[in-house]
Amino acid sequence: MENSLFFYNPWWEEGYKSVSLWRRESFFEKFEGWMKENRILLLTGLRRVGKTSLMKLMIQVLLEKGIRPKNILYISMDDYTFKDNSIAEILTLYRKIHKLKTDEKIYLFFDEITYKKDYDIQLKNLFDKENAKIIATSSSSSMLRDRKAYLTGRTTTVEVQPFDFFEYLDFKKITVKQRDSALLDTYFRDYMRVGGMPENILYPERQYLMGLVDDIIQKDITAFHGLKNGDLLRDYFILLMERSGKQVSINKVANILKISPDTSSRYLSYFEDTYLIHLVSRWGNTNEKLLSPKKNYACDLGIKFLFHGERDLGSYFENYVYLLLRQTKKVFYVLDDAELDFFTQDKILIEAKYDTPLNDKQKKFFKEFPAKKKFLIDSILKTKELKF
Repeated sequence: MENSLFFYNPWWEEGYKSVSLWRRESFFEKFEGWMKENRILLLTGLRRVGKTSLMKLMIQVLLEKGIRPKNILYISMDDYTFKDNSIAEILTLYRKIHKLKTDEKIYLFFDEITYKKDYDIQLKNLFDKENAKIIATSSSSSMLRDRKAYLTGRTTTVEVQPFDFFEYLDFKKITVKQRDSALLDTYFRDYMRVGGMPENILYPERQYLMGLVDDIIQKDITAFHGLKNGDLLRDYFILLMERSGKQVSINKVANILKISPDTSSRYLSYFEDTYLIHLVSRWGNTNEKLLSPKKNYACDLGIKFLFHGERDLGSYFENYVYLLLRQTKKVFYVLDDAELDFFTQDKILIEAKYDTPLNDKQKKFFKEFPAKKKFLIDSILKTKELKF
């Protein structure tokens, strides 16, 4: 196990040189505040969305700030090497290696923490007893949610999302001057096809995203929940992508796939738990929110493109606007005299229209609907207004 610890922590040894990594400013502008909090920082999100890279960047920042290398520990918890060891046992060995006293401040990075049995109890004990700043990741929202009771009041949870369009441009070192802003539409179409997954932006390949989806379905859903029919789940996901941006009828999907409504509902929750889709409830009273079908959006435009193809650009734009809003707002869709895209918990109304205007009924409904603020977002440049 000692060799594995050195493998994961190359900064412990002489001659270590940090690797140049792209810095995600939208994340790091909040970094200082998170590190000062007396809380565990939990990073969640889709597999391969960049959670590990953010951890490595955080370590790099700490080293640049003068934190001693031996006071920083990183472990990938899905490594079989650590399967039979508790976090406390790993930490004891780590302290022995570096002769670290119990009261000496350390920084602990646990990647895919939910692979460790009873991780919640172990993190609680660690948080309560150690002088440590703990950062952990997970690709499953349900595993964090279901086991979070022990960690109540001890965590800050941050969802890491695929790169947004302007991060995509920055990552690819594309600069668009104001006088050339018309080019943004062309670049957005490229972004629509590729999406915001970092590795796929560098090396765009259909098989990469297809492999990611298959991995999540096989490993995080089929295997984890002990299901037998992975092909059925894949068919379900294809239906969701073909209907992304639309309301999902659990009963209709059940009829198409010849499964029970309960099974259909359960499968839908699995896709949401692994961040492959996001579900949006209808705005209204409690009954309307609970009983009305939810709209589903793809986690990434590139993944949507795999199954949806190059049609209905407006649905991609609406999906993109939702992903931006999701970063800071709880949102709902509005359905009454007409349907409007998004209404936030704090009474902001947003309609995303990229290639078609509002029809007369929508115009009237949009104008009359009571809201604190209203935004009609009809261009990629206008999405910058949504950085509330």
